Amino acid sequence: MTISSGNNILVMQSGGCTPVINRSLYGVVQEAFASKAFERIYGAMYGMEGILDEKLADLRAVDSDEWERIANTPAAALGSTRRKLRTEDVPVIIDVLKRNGIGYWFIIGGNDSAETGHMVGEAAKEAGYPLTVINVPKTIDNDLVLMDHSPGYGSAARFIALATMGAGRDAEAMGLAAPVTIIEVMGRDAGWLAASAAAAKQEERDAPHIIGLPEVPMDETRFLDRIEQAYTKYGFAVAVMAENTRGSDGIIGGDSEPWYVDDFGHAYFDGPGRYLAGQVSKRLKVRARYEKPGTIQRSMMACVSESDASEAEEAGREAIRRATAGESGIIITLERAPGPEYSCNTGTAPLAEVGGKVKTMPPEYLDTANDFVTESFLEYLRPLLGSPLPAYGRVR
Repeated sequence: MTISSGNNILVMQSGGCTPVINRSLYGVVQEAFASKAFERIYGAMYGMEGILDEKLADLRAVDSDEWERIANTPAAALGSTRRKLRTEDVPVIIDVLKRNGIGYWFIIGGNDSAETGHMVGEAAKEAGYPLTVINVPKTIDNDLVLMDHSPGYGSAARFIALATMGAGRDAEAMGLAAPVTIIEVMGRDAGWLAASAAAAKQEERDAPHIIGLPEVPMDETRFLDRIEQAYTKYGFAVAVMAENTRGSDGIIGGDSEPWYVDDFGHAYFDGPGRYLAGQVSKRLKVRARYEKPGTIQRSMMACVSESDASEAEEAGREAIRRATAGESGIIITLERAPGPEYSCNTGTAPLAEVGGKVKTMPPEYLDTANDFVTESFLEYLRPLLGSPLPAYGRVR
């Protein structure tokens, strides 16, 4: 069992926000309150920056009614960060932890945050400072390894499915005026979020007609041919593309040089949506719309999946339970129980095996012949979306 140097808690949120990241924060804090094993519960304002500047909020000072509102609030209530831990940060961090009697550090974040958690734990060991470190998973990208799915994905996927349904009906209704729409969604290295658009398709003519994923190289000519085929057959066409959909020469429509590289070395390029919309307009001589939801897809609380919210909170609560049981150096996982009815349990994985790694979509979920996904993927996805999607009507 890990012997901590103090019984105070530090919680931080890290990386891109999700619609349910605050449900995990709520779970951590409420379970810590209930356990009565901890004295002070601090929140690091803006993650790593807040720790380095010793900007720590007293979370016990927040009243219970406010916590109920925070649980259902978008973005990160503590403020988030994309700052990578640096060697020179370690003595500063250890000093902050010592001064505040912090023996437990909970990081709510994705694969980069798992890497940070592992580095923090190892640095504390080397410094001779007993520290329990546990990560709570979150990412709309659904790319955390060693777990069935990630908190945040189900809600963002629900948004994408609903947005695709709406955009499809709009393109169909506009006819000759604006019959083609290309939606570009988040997903730097994996196509899980773009793939969720497939849930919008309830009959053959429905959007989307093409899904572009980082896992499957996209041939530009074939893409244009497929758009033209759908337009000719249905009178409209909709494609959903992951932001880093690749062609033979790299990111489609992107320059060879990224316009930004973050602290973790992730490169950001101009995505394929605007470029492909221009190519479609030139080919078909019609208006092709280009939609890029951006941060809306991770902050639209009206689209939160009930199962996603519940699982995000449970992951936070389980982190506290594991800490009081003496575990450290782990990330909480979500594990789908076998059987026809959907059920999800929590487990754990070592931070060292999760940090910096990416879970891409497996071949059995990819319909490469049709630039789409398989029924196996849809069976995986549907329980994560929460309540059934609406069934829209159509004048025949």
